[in-house]
Amino acid sequence: MRSHKFKIIAFFIIVLAIILDAEGAFAQYRGFDSPTSRMSGGSSFGLIPVKSLIDGGSIPVGASAQVVVLFRNEGAQDVETGLINLYPSSNITADISLNQCATGLSSGAECAVAISVKGLQAGAWRLEMLMRHSGRTRLVTATVSGKVEAGSDSSNRLSSDIEAIPDSLDFGSLSSSQTLIKSIILRNTTSSTVNISEVAMNAADSAGYVVETDCSELKAGQACIATIVWAPKRTGPATGVLIIRHDGPTALTSIAIKGEYKPDDVEEAEGFPEAVPGRGLLVSSQTEFDFGDNISSASTMTVSLVNTGDTALTLGEVKISGGDNGLTLANTGCSEGLELNPIEACPLTLTWSPTRLGSVVDDVQVVHNGARGILVLPVRGEATATVSQDQKAIVISSNGKRVQSVVSNENAKSSNDNSATKEAEKTKTSKKAKPATSASSSTSSMNSSSALDGLVITSFSASRAIVNGPGGSRLVFDGEPIMFGGVIWDVSIQKNGIEFISETSRVLLLFDRSLSSVNRVTGQSSNSKSSSSSSSGG
Repeated sequence: MRSHKFKIIAFFIIVLAIILDAEGAFAQYRGFDSPTSRMSGGSSFGLIPVKSLIDGGSIPVGASAQVVVLFRNEGAQDVETGLINLYPSSNITADISLNQCATGLSSGAECAVAISVKGLQAGAWRLEMLMRHSGRTRLVTATVSGKVEAGSDSSNRLSSDIEAIPDSLDFGSLSSSQTLIKSIILRNTTSSTVNISEVAMNAADSAGYVVETDCSELKAGQACIATIVWAPKRTGPATGVLIIRHDGPTALTSIAIKGEYKPDDVEEAEGFPEAVPGRGLLVSSQTEFDFGDNISSASTMTVSLVNTGDTALTLGEVKISGGDNGLTLANTGCSEGLELNPIEACPLTLTWSPTRLGSVVDDVQVVHNGARGILVLPVRGEATATVSQDQKAIVISSNGKRVQSVVSNENAKSSNDNSATKEAEKTKTSKKAKPATSASSSTSSMNSSSALDGLVITSFSASRAIVNGPGGSRLVFDGEPIMFGGVIWDVSIQKNGIEFISETSRVLLLFDRSLSSVNRVTGQSSNSKSSSSSSSGG
């Protein structure tokens, strides 16, 4: 009985030993492995991920994050890696930014693959990664997941590989007729180069939008500028879309553009325009020539024209709009061709010798190449008496040049005066001009003819005459010098007037025949005869 028990115990010991030896033998052959041991990451053979499910964390919309995936060679032999494929969800883009596994792995070694993930739209995201290798399983996978977080204003906004700063452009409300220019920065937010194929504006022609840019190729993180020029052609809102086409994953970027043109009501133009950068600005010390009321003699006013701009300007034609009203401009001071530097000024002198009673309504026009291009100064005044034009001086020449008469002979009182003027013009050439005996150097550059203003011939003969002026009456003799207004003149009595000569200035002062004693006696005799006839007839 005891021997039988020992036999049973020995049998179980032998069976147990056989089982233990068999398990060791099975471990030496791959054919006896567990079915899961041949799966990647499930055994010690081939390339496996250190973590098969990786948490990529949260990524803001429009931002990029780097996710690292680690792999280990669990096989006994070296492993060569191949192509890596990424399969991202629709709300992200993903690119391989670093691949350390490309050089191969020895047994037991690890390598890393860095993936750049950019959030395009809010929501959960998922990325599947597949990598080929030379191990037994030939393929290894890893999964990365996370969440794209929305900002305060980007919950429904889709981000692109080309980031626009700003993401929308508002020109606001425009009230003046001018051109506005704004810029948009285009930046590559991916880790690879993006080529821009087109930057175009989609808007109506009346909106007035024009885009100018040289953006073509943008490397990782690089930026360029697109300039938007707005010159509206119609009133009201103006909208458009700037479209950027590129070879990035999203293929395009769009930027909304808007503005509104509300022009102000048209107002009357002011006397002087506003300053414009880079242009001269001509203004006057007075807004008009106002001679006032009760004008009975020749009156003169002078205003100062000043260049208040930041560049020089040149005067053009200076003229009086009307004519035949007794207005004359001095030929000195502000004249055609004069250049005024910034803050420089020139005098503009206007003389009014009323030719008729009543008001004068005229303007002085000054053309220039500054802002607006013309300055208009109104001329106003009220005359209570006229000034005889027959008593005014005629400037024959000044500084060696022939000039226009300061008055028009159209207002001569009789045809005799007109003929007298013509005869005087003929006679002046027959007499040789005598040079002035002396002249001050200080007056050589001035317009000496103005020294004879206000002189009137009250008595006239072939060899002598009496001239009345602001300083009283003076007796002048033919061929003898005399001083008027600080200038020494040579006197040459002509048939119908007196010619005053000083250096290159020649002025002819006509004698008004209505002042002669013959005319006065004839007029008195006529009046006496008329009175006698009336008495006898009565």
